[in-house]
Amino acid sequence: MKTIDGQLLKQMIVSGANNLYNHYPEVDALNVFPVPDGDTGMNMNLTMTSGAKEVQNKNDDDVYAIAKAFSSGLLMGARGNSGVITSQIFRGFADALKGKASINVTDLSDAFDNGTKVAYKAVIKPVEGTILTVIRETSEKLHRSLVKDMSIESAFKVIMSEADASLKRTPNLLPVLKEVGVVDSGGAGLLKIFEGMESALKGYVIQRNEATAVEAKGNVQTAADSENSEFGYCTEFILRLGPTKDKKVFNKQRFTSVLGSHGNSLAVVQDEDIVKVHVHTLSPGTIFNYAQQFGEFVKLKCENMTEQHNEILNNNENKDAKADKVTSVSKEKNEVEEPKDYALIATSSGKGIDELFKDVCVNYIVSGGQTMNPSTQDFVKMIKKSNAKVCYIFPNNGNIILAANQAVEIMKDKVEVHVIPTKTIMQGIVCAMNFNADLSVEDNLKVMNEAIGLIKSGSVTFAIKDTEINGVDVKKDYYLAIRESKDIISSKKNKDEAVYDLCKNMVNEDSAIITVIYGSDVKDDEAKKLASRLEKDYPDCDIDLRSGLQPVYSYLIGVE
Repeated sequence: MKTIDGQLLKQMIVSGANNLYNHYPEVDALNVFPVPDGDTGMNMNLTMTSGAKEVQNKNDDDVYAIAKAFSSGLLMGARGNSGVITSQIFRGFADALKGKASINVTDLSDAFDNGTKVAYKAVIKPVEGTILTVIRETSEKLHRSLVKDMSIESAFKVIMSEADASLKRTPNLLPVLKEVGVVDSGGAGLLKIFEGMESALKGYVIQRNEATAVEAKGNVQTAADSENSEFGYCTEFILRLGPTKDKKVFNKQRFTSVLGSHGNSLAVVQDEDIVKVHVHTLSPGTIFNYAQQFGEFVKLKCENMTEQHNEILNNNENKDAKADKVTSVSKEKNEVEEPKDYALIATSSGKGIDELFKDVCVNYIVSGGQTMNPSTQDFVKMIKKSNAKVCYIFPNNGNIILAANQAVEIMKDKVEVHVIPTKTIMQGIVCAMNFNADLSVEDNLKVMNEAIGLIKSGSVTFAIKDTEINGVDVKKDYYLAIRESKDIISSKKNKDEAVYDLCKNMVNEDSAIITVIYGSDVKDDEAKKLASRLEKDYPDCDIDLRSGLQPVYSYLIGVE
């Protein structure tokens, strides 16, 4: 085979996306950091799924038309650093094919070379030993291997061989990979995409294995359902438990696990005989029927998110007619907001944290965070919804900053948008508090960026695997004390002990305020008891205790 046309490229894209879907739990398992976060495999899978959906029903024979549609879908669906980098690789790939109806091996090589350059430019401080290294070394090897009349199949043999070899070399470039004994997860995900693309070249388009799943734990979103996170129904209810003979005995852990297997963005909060639930699901009837086995509903709410998503897609496909239409992503209304001078947009997970941001005058919340990184499209939708002249985004997670920056690029000709590079919820709150509507944009940016350094951040969550990292012996299901977002201080069997370790590490003689935000797995009396201990240990500090209702992270700690 000497050329690739549009329909073959479509088959390669779909096969690559499906192959990644079938293997993303394996990619997730390579993640170095042992916490239940939005992992590389999941983020790349969701990103590729978004791109593949844009081309599945396209009948174009023109290779550029397919590549451009794929790039557009990736761009809007990109999640996490790995997802954004993947979208940038194929953005550069598509740009290099402009004006081409079909491509040969030289065109293919030029496209991957341009994809490499675009991906590197998207990252402020590129790190070798990552997906960037794998795509660079692979594209360089392909370029060196080009010969006259080379077939597409031969070119992909080179791609597969070098991508695999490059991936195996990543631990030599990134010491933390060697310490933990794994290869780079982003590079592994890219290899799975290439495997699927090569399979389609050979005549076999890989199909999805719908049995692919990741076991739910507590309030963690299940990866098997996460690809549908923008679709289905936002389902909320309040359930009063029993007591009647026909009602089953309620077990929160089992209840949460079952609901997690049927949806995502799950939060379950129990207060004596009252259970409050929020979940995004494709099967609200199944959720309701299951829940009613344990009690009777006090309140029900179910709203269709798929309709909102489809409307957004229609807007994107009809840019000339609808480019300026603002579609609300609010669950309660779908209308154009009144024009305003500015808007503050923050990423948050947990209703209590949402309220904290509203208290410091954040106008809009993008749902997501550590367990489910929001997509570029989520930010674009909220920017449009705001109808503001200037928008400030607080990502509040290092793995979300690139997606937010990508939204800035998409909206640059319509709205002035600035990303304040906050990596924690605490940083986001402090930065929002320092915003002053009377200051100029330049002065606000200076003040808010300086505010990032005004607070020390920590968190407590459970470990998902046994490992040793930075000299800390981590045990599965033990609680990790984490400084900022990546520095593991200790691994403890008791979550309160992890908090005490964090405070010992962060509090000094200059500290004045310790903010404690407790999650959905912590009862009010437990949190109050911990706060009392902190008041005794740190009498010179004010203890600010808040309920965040965030999943997965038992405590978020801030020290000012």
